[in-house]
Amino acid sequence: MTRPRFEPSPCSEPLEVPPLASSWRPLISSPADFPLELFEIAVSQLIHHPEYNSTLILRSDTLAESTANFPPLVPVLDGLVALRNVHRLLLPRRPGRDAPLEQHCTLYGSDSVADTLLLTPIVAAGGSLPYYHPAVSHLAFRYIPTTLPTLRIEVVLLSPDDTPTDPGSRLYRTSLSLLDALHRYGWGALTNYKKRVQHDCVVPREPYQDLYLIMRERFKGLVDTWVESTDPLKHVFEDIGIATFLILLWKDTYPPLTVSDVPADEPWRGWGRPAGGFLDFGCGNGMLTHILLACGYTGRGIDLRARNSWMTYPPHTQARLQVDAFDPCVLAPGAEASVYTVPGQFVIANHADELTPWAPLLATRAHASGFLSIPCCAWAFDVRFERGKAGAVDLFAGGASSEDVELADLVTALNLGSDSAATSGYAQYRIWLARLSRHCGWAVECEVLRIPSTRNWALVGRRRIGSEEKVEANVDAILQSVSERGIFKARTPEGKGGKDH
Repeated sequence: MTRPRFEPSPCSEPLEVPPLASSWRPLISSPADFPLELFEIAVSQLIHHPEYNSTLILRSDTLAESTANFPPLVPVLDGLVALRNVHRLLLPRRPGRDAPLEQHCTLYGSDSVADTLLLTPIVAAGGSLPYYHPAVSHLAFRYIPTTLPTLRIEVVLLSPDDTPTDPGSRLYRTSLSLLDALHRYGWGALTNYKKRVQHDCVVPREPYQDLYLIMRERFKGLVDTWVESTDPLKHVFEDIGIATFLILLWKDTYPPLTVSDVPADEPWRGWGRPAGGFLDFGCGNGMLTHILLACGYTGRGIDLRARNSWMTYPPHTQARLQVDAFDPCVLAPGAEASVYTVPGQFVIANHADELTPWAPLLATRAHASGFLSIPCCAWAFDVRFERGKAGAVDLFAGGASSEDVELADLVTALNLGSDSAATSGYAQYRIWLARLSRHCGWAVECEVLRIPSTRNWALVGRRRIGSEEKVEANVDAILQSVSERGIFKARTPEGKGGKDH
């Protein structure tokens, strides 16, 4: 089913159905294209996810809900009964610039069926509305069940004589965007629309967003010192987001530290962390390593060559960035201990390209405490991963593993997106990585990260499964297979290793 075309128009006299009261000004309307019974489902998206319609809003937190004894600020409307009130807090994306705002979201109707949503900002005496909120004291979404059901937005202006409402005004454009969203949500409810992917499956949204604001303020200055040829805005804020996710993942995975006097702007100082530190496997520009080290975490980054960025970091970070070429021989039974096989460390493979499939093997053989893989280019140990090519798919198992879950259940758990997306080459690669991780003895968790990248799907392993003897045998079989093919050649490190790069 295709969503009907959104056809808005300014409200003009005469109106078939009058406004809520004489002080209300109808601004814009459109055909509804969904039944009244779905109105409450549609507006619930507006109540609980205002960030979908404004880049200036981070999210809303529900402070209270009530179905009786409504607050005095909730207006009485002729012919309508207040059914439910949600008292919410709007949190700005830039708290240093915009203030948070409390707001009442009240559903009205008759016969217990809601047909009106009224938004009422709560402003202290002498206070003012933040920029992201229109200059109104009330804003209403109405479902009007006329012969052709209609959606309409009406407002009560703060300054009726000074606030333009013509189609070119900011208030009208804001209302147009909100009405379009309501039309879209209503159609989604009618067609049982479900999001293609689910965010916040491993780390909850609220703590992530709250910590990200702290991290962004602390490290946003790295944009100004960027020396690579790539886009600093993308890479800096992407790595800030990944670091935020890791810090919260570790907090939920490892026992807290015994620390007193934790600074308010450094809450992670007392949080759990991997006992063996972290290994940023294929660290590239080293920014993720630097951010984690700057937050007090222990670890190092390793890459085939040093980047220009490395010399811009403080000495403590430079000392933990190392040039080295990975060779699977370091994972062979009886191999000498190395930086790759530190027990208890957490392995990070962030867009690590040909190193990506080695992350779960490395984590298993090193007795790591977990790993995070964010795959980009598709590699299968020593060749490019090719969709549908049996040799690539079965490299790790020599055929289907009897310990694997049913493939259909696995695909569902991987949060790949729509059915069509799940059949793409990149999706097939992610399925293969998940099977490989299970084969190496890791329970699989998946997250769609909140980072500015189209490659934002992450695979997390932090809990071991299967017998150690069987898992180690699986790893040995993979290493033996790679060795027998003789395709993998350890590359020559580019530049000096160690502290001087």
